[in-house]
Amino acid sequence: MQPTFLPWTGYMALMDHVDEFVFLDHVQFDKRSWQQRNRIKTANGPQWLTVPVISRGKSDQAIRDVLINRDTPDFPRKMIGAIEHGYGKAAFYKDYAEDVFALLSRDIRHLLDLNIALIEFFKDRLDIDTPVAFSSRMNVAGRKAALLADICRECGADIYISPPGSKDYLDAADEFEEAGIPVRYFAYEHPDWPQVHGDFEPYMSVLDLLMNCGPEAGRIMREGILSEGIRHP
Repeated sequence: MQPTFLPWTGYMALMDHVDEFVFLDHVQFDKRSWQQRNRIKTANGPQWLTVPVISRGKSDQAIRDVLINRDTPDFPRKMIGAIEHGYGKAAFYKDYAEDVFALLSRDIRHLLDLNIALIEFFKDRLDIDTPVAFSSRMNVAGRKAALLADICRECGADIYISPPGSKDYLDAADEFEEAGIPVRYFAYEHPDWPQVHGDFEPYMSVLDLLMNCGPEAGRIMREGILSEGIRHP
């Protein structure tokens, strides 16, 4: 999976569910994607939080090379203010806010490093102990299914668990069959939890789950995990 900024709960659940999680960090950066932004819930509804990056003249840059634009006015102060406004009255705001704000305020140059620091923070608070790896540190090649199969071979995987969004092109590809690696699709049903600001709003950053549910967040996250469908080679 590409390293996501403030990922949603299902992303963290997938990480918890596998034996090893690989960050796909050597592929091309997609501006205005989940790699640099995500949503939180506020009194006015969902709000985007976006990390400003340096992208002019760098259309082909890899995710690992993307630099945060620290010269952008109001970053990260404005982002911290939005989180404070959205979750200041949440039950566990005081338990997590200071640490999250400290990470956002650190002088981190690369977007990848910020995303990983936040993901590691969420891993710790959700009691996820899955080891992680980075595709940029592997001797792998290809695109789409070919690349994923090559990563699986590099890791010595006997099963590949994929997000369902990749099903169409994986089912049409032969690379996993040729590698002898079954493909399973991760099935996740978004759980509900008590939120501030009215009715439940799904698909927010996992920050929403932590701020509202605290020590129960890991248990609630795992409630959404369903059995996978499997495609054997």
